[in-house]
Amino acid sequence: MKKTNNENKSIRERIEQNKRSLSVHQITEKFIPTFLLLIAVISVLTTIGIVLTLLTETISFFKNVPFLDFFTGTELKPLGNDAKFGVLPLITGTVLSSLIAMLVAIPIGMMSAIYLSEYASDKVRRLLKPILEILAGIPTIVYGFFAFTFVTPLLRTIIPSLEPTNILSPGIVMGIMIIPLVASLSEDAMSSVPNGMREGALALGATKLEVTWKVVVPAAFSGIVASFVLAISRAIGETMIVTIASGSSKNFTFDITQSMQTMTAYIVEVTGGEAAAGSTLYYSLYAVAMTLFVFTLIMNLIAQYVSRRFREEY
Repeated sequence: MKKTNNENKSIRERIEQNKRSLSVHQITEKFIPTFLLLIAVISVLTTIGIVLTLLTETISFFKNVPFLDFFTGTELKPLGNDAKFGVLPLITGTVLSSLIAMLVAIPIGMMSAIYLSEYASDKVRRLLKPILEILAGIPTIVYGFFAFTFVTPLLRTIIPSLEPTNILSPGIVMGIMIIPLVASLSEDAMSSVPNGMREGALALGATKLEVTWKVVVPAAFSGIVASFVLAISRAIGETMIVTIASGSSKNFTFDITQSMQTMTAYIVEVTGGEAAAGSTLYYSLYAVAMTLFVFTLIMNLIAQYVSRRFREEY
């Protein structure tokens, strides 16, 4: 009888423990969705706060500077009594440096991705891909000094007219920096193509190169183009490389051997200077930042559109 009573008591204790455990799990299950929602809301509110801050200060800028003068002006002289705030020199510098970067990154990145996806063995791929991605982990200020102290002197031996600070050198180094972005994302897109498509093309008599360019690349086109667009966005938003190596000359020119300034470099210059709060120079910082924000937003929207428009599902 005593044994039976002890067993019943033990069972009741276990039931009570299970009830307490269930209540704790229920509270946890109710708390986790609320916590995750809070995190998501914080992210959204942060984005809204950034946009509202940029809009508010940009509107204050355009109260002093006409909208058309800002976007069509070819002179940027933010200091002095006769200040001019034309953003075209900054846009030109940003676009040229990004184009140079893509001319470097797209061919090298694509060839690297094709090799890793279609030709390299698993052992070689596991070795080379992490090494390639190390480039993405190097601080951009290191790239900036590399461009200024090594690439520019090297280029000046080939192009004597190249200025000590120019847009060509940082553009090339930015291209080197974003190679891992193009190569890694493109390789992932090509690796996701089913092997059955490759084997079917090979069975029909296609060569390895024909399979790569006529089957794999078209099938992975959306991912490849998305990697290009994201790499362009990364180049447009780059700061330290162009700040160190491209100079601060606000020239409206298409000569890549001359010193030019990008939008990000201008923002660094203004924030590091003595722009009094409430001055037109101070507000120009936000106007340029808003222009840069719109540029990168358009790039991201294009990447999303391309991914949806040309996505292949297998």
